[in-house]
Amino acid sequence: MEHLSHKRKATIMFGIMAAMFFAAINQTITSTAMPRIISILDGMDYYTWTINIYLLTSTIATVLVGKLSDIFGRKPFILIGILLFMIGAFLTGTSSDVYQFIIYRGIQGIGAGIIQSTAFTAVGDLFAPRERGKWMGFMTAIFGFSSVLGPTLGGYLVDHMDWHWLFWIFLPLGIVAFIMILMLFPKVERRASEGIDYLGSLFITTTIVPLLLAFSWAGTEYEWASPQILSLLGATVVSAMIFVLVQSKVKNPILPLHLFKNSVVTISNIIGFIMNFGLMGAMIYISFFVQGVLGITPTLAGYVTMPMSIVMVVTSAIAGQLIAKKGKYKRYALIGVPIMIAGMAIMIVMNSVGTAILSMAVFGMGLGLAMPVFSLATQNAVSHKELGVVTASNQLFRNLGGTIGIAVMGTVMSNNLTTNLKNALQSPDAPDFSKMDPKLAKEMLAFANPQTLMNKPLLEATQAKLPAEAQPLFAQMIDNIRDALGTTLSTVFLAGTLVLVVAFVLVFFLKELPLRTTNQAAEESASQASSSDGSTREGSAHEGGTSSKLVTE
Repeated sequence: MEHLSHKRKATIMFGIMAAMFFAAINQTITSTAMPRIISILDGMDYYTWTINIYLLTSTIATVLVGKLSDIFGRKPFILIGILLFMIGAFLTGTSSDVYQFIIYRGIQGIGAGIIQSTAFTAVGDLFAPRERGKWMGFMTAIFGFSSVLGPTLGGYLVDHMDWHWLFWIFLPLGIVAFIMILMLFPKVERRASEGIDYLGSLFITTTIVPLLLAFSWAGTEYEWASPQILSLLGATVVSAMIFVLVQSKVKNPILPLHLFKNSVVTISNIIGFIMNFGLMGAMIYISFFVQGVLGITPTLAGYVTMPMSIVMVVTSAIAGQLIAKKGKYKRYALIGVPIMIAGMAIMIVMNSVGTAILSMAVFGMGLGLAMPVFSLATQNAVSHKELGVVTASNQLFRNLGGTIGIAVMGTVMSNNLTTNLKNALQSPDAPDFSKMDPKLAKEMLAFANPQTLMNKPLLEATQAKLPAEAQPLFAQMIDNIRDALGTTLSTVFLAGTLVLVVAFVLVFFLKELPLRTTNQAAEESASQASSSDGSTREGSAHEGGTSSKLVTE
């Protein structure tokens, strides 16, 4: 598709980015409104399923479609993805109970996974690696912009309109994106010689599903050492072993194992896993801090996270332009990851809204610089016929990193919180309830848990109803709980910082291959390069086996 005019490529990219924004905004717009929606549907007992089902279906769709799009082309899949997402969004808005809501969210997840996988791969179809950096930056900026707009818009809509409209309001954008891609995106002929790896598809699904469920439920629904979690992890290990065996035998594997012999692919995927691990820790627990420790409202808490998204939009776009101009990408990871570490290090010591905003802005700057690098590096390191599957593997590792990161950070928090809360309530500074009416003391101690800190109106109403002599003791108890939560969250952010340090160390091991200036076959690239300037350079595309010649700059 490199023969297309720049104008047509840009128009196609506009359609792809519209599809990406359509999927991303529909996800972020529900983040602030979801608790109220599920409450209206009387389904709080199934709240985690409304999140987990979307994660499960999108992750599975992402990895399965990667290889299939290499065989059948991107166009049919991105169209199917948009169509499924629109159907899922429309049906979700018609839900009359939580069970329908979960099923329809699962359909949305399938569509989102397909869009996510094919959109990033389509950039590789349209542009040579040298040009991709600019467009990868724009794609990352789309996510950032939706993160800025979505939560605020969602909160406003659910306060002023029927909740169903959250899922319907952007449907026209999906229709526009569908029509643009249908009319403009070139059709790619199927590779007739390649079959579909049905067995591999089955076993990668039976590996991912129990793994994600185990880490989603561990420490919340069930104990880590419970039979349920151990059984899920056991099923994951068995399925993974069978999957590896199948992939080593079949002719056209769904996830070729030789990709992981390529150090660029392996290291990029591991770094993507670790970065999402840290990113989820920052996004989930920064809200706990600003609402629970600082005591600000949920609406204002949303504004605290905004600087991260705004700065990420700007820096990712700038980084993409510089990569396209200079042809170098590793330097932006070497700069970006330490900035992310600095942002999370500020979170460890933050004690005000100002420092929280600063930490978010610094973290977003690092994220915007580093995030586009690893997708670009993996795509540049393999042959064009494996573009879809290598992009899908990158998305898979990121999704797994986010899920596992939330679970591990949650365990770190719960383990430390129990100890810190006990120490806070038994310290010499703790309020003395021994001389108080036992009934009143029991009523006050019912608020001695961090969850009550998230409901500021309830705390204020409760304190106002207490006798005058009890109000200072109640305020003192709440302050002690805030201190315990603050100390606990500092430990969580420290763990996230240490994890990101590991990612930074791994960046030094990332090989920087010259960015190819064409998507054509390696032999043709070498021939063209020789005829134009007489210089070619060997670069390992598949370490330990296949190699490709990369055009020098």
